[in-house]
Amino acid sequence: MAIRVLLADDHQLFRQGLRSMLANDAGIEVIGEAENGRSAVELARQLAPDVIIMDISMPDLNGIEATRQIKEQSPGTQILVLSAFPDRRFVAGALAAGATGYILKDSAFEELCRAIHAVVGKQVYLSPAVAGGVVEASLGLTPADGASGAAALTPRQREVLQLLAEGVNIKQAAARMHLSVKTIETHRAQIMKKLGFQNMSQLTKYAIREGLTTAD
Repeated sequence: MAIRVLLADDHQLFRQGLRSMLANDAGIEVIGEAENGRSAVELARQLAPDVIIMDISMPDLNGIEATRQIKEQSPGTQILVLSAFPDRRFVAGALAAGATGYILKDSAFEELCRAIHAVVGKQVYLSPAVAGGVVEASLGLTPADGASGAAALTPRQREVLQLLAEGVNIKQAAARMHLSVKTIETHRAQIMKKLGFQNMSQLTKYAIREGLTTAD
């Protein structure tokens, strides 16, 4: 039986190219595509893929937060992050959220196929370019990620922060997250307090710096 794969990336041409290449592997079937993290969460619920190939930087809901939500609702679905970012913070964040693999977009196609087959077997797969940083972190040879202010935020607060940083207003954020306007306002106030910021400009710059969004 073929491995059922869902592609999650905000670049349509990249998804199409990836789908075309994966079609050459008889053991892999692409069953759907998502253009952002929120869509990936919904499609994961509907389609129950074996593996999701997940980008990190996506609008509306980034790949790390999407991974966390998908693993909560569908723990059997494996997440393979395919990202342009080798930064250890992203790798550690993705693994902490529940991803089983992390490879870079400049990897060879053969490596991607190996990674897919590895994670579907519940084996952790890391590109050599990022594996060293993970080992160093586990040995305490590099600064802890806890030094980042983002660690003080809850997953829900990080989700709210991304939406606000991308210019989504309070009412729209409430609708997308299926929460009340008052709840979103409370989250915003708590985010401001935890991070010590006074305005949205500071929050937006912070969200970009932390990789929560690419909004500019």
